[in-house]
Amino acid sequence: MNRSNHNITKPITGLLLALSIAMGLHETNAAAPQRYPIRDLGVYPGVLQAGPHNAITDISGVLVGHLTLNQGDSVQTGVTAILPHVGNLYQEKVPAAIVVGNGYGKLAGITQVRELGEIETPIILTNTLSVPRAVDAVIEYTLGQTGNEEVRSVNAVVGETNDGFLNDIRARVLQPAHVLDAIASASNDPPAQGSVGAGRGTKAFGWKGGIGTSSRVLPSDLGGYLVGVLVQSNYGGVLHILGSPIGRKLGKYYLKDAEEKSSGLDDDSPDGSIMIIIATDAPLSDRNLERLASRCLAGLARTGTSMSNGSGDYVIAFSTAESVRRTPERRREASLIEDLPNAHMSPLFQAAIEATEEAIYNSLFLATTVSGHRGTVEALPLGAVAEILTRIEQ
Repeated sequence: MNRSNHNITKPITGLLLALSIAMGLHETNAAAPQRYPIRDLGVYPGVLQAGPHNAITDISGVLVGHLTLNQGDSVQTGVTAILPHVGNLYQEKVPAAIVVGNGYGKLAGITQVRELGEIETPIILTNTLSVPRAVDAVIEYTLGQTGNEEVRSVNAVVGETNDGFLNDIRARVLQPAHVLDAIASASNDPPAQGSVGAGRGTKAFGWKGGIGTSSRVLPSDLGGYLVGVLVQSNYGGVLHILGSPIGRKLGKYYLKDAEEKSSGLDDDSPDGSIMIIIATDAPLSDRNLERLASRCLAGLARTGTSMSNGSGDYVIAFSTAESVRRTPERRREASLIEDLPNAHMSPLFQAAIEATEEAIYNSLFLATTVSGHRGTVEALPLGAVAEILTRIEQ
């Protein structure tokens, strides 16, 4: 099967149509269509192999947990927690970096990460107005860990997107206990995707957005390193899938009516945000992690984002390699730290681009239709997408 980047051969084209029918993805099917990751349509973004589970948790030690709130017709929100390793993160910090595409957002903890190049807490994703409560929960979690009895400063890292269309965001129903539950539930299993956790109330390109994940593994002669990405998609533009103008073909895209929309509630509004978390087991410095994070924006661009004035586009990158972990011993004494040379970074850049692109597709493909506070956001019609990809490649 051809896995070359943005390429679908004619045999695979036929498979797309056959799968779309067999899976009941045609919208003429009376039953609600089941959701599938993009690979189940027989296409594979990029040239590198995916990790064992095509998820950020393919990176050894990385844990993900969700807490989803689906209450009546007004509460559609949640929390997603990402833990870089299973130990005490405050005592064994991980090298990290943050890159900003467009800064319309409320990312807590960003200045200290940029200054010191490390993360010392779980990474939390939630909705815009729940950031302060999530910060409070992370502080409580960190202070309560064994070994942190003398800790007097905690840099909680909490990112957000605004789910105020489906969720009554002003009600601020999410509590610190919900965040602690998400952290407690974190595991190394492949995380649930779509309308779950912090992705419960999100919207992307006019369709239902959500949580998506993907991973890539480098060939052994290039180090065999793994790169994993998890996204919370809630942004707009002109949706492209594997280079095909899906948004234009389906009639939902930015500037369709040739005028700006400022409310953020219209199908063609480019406003919104995306949080991208990228993990790797490659031994990288915070400097090279920043370079790696910036390549995720190239993967984001492939999907058709407009990166509008009202969009918050953030990438948080960290390395799980024990050889670069900021342990108490290494913080007390000068020591040599392993660091992958600059010349070895290009394959990791490719992996970051591909995993980001596919994670975003999965956030759309696996999201379900959700009704909430101000209306209903329909799931991306997978049958129609398969047919468009088929026609383009014929």
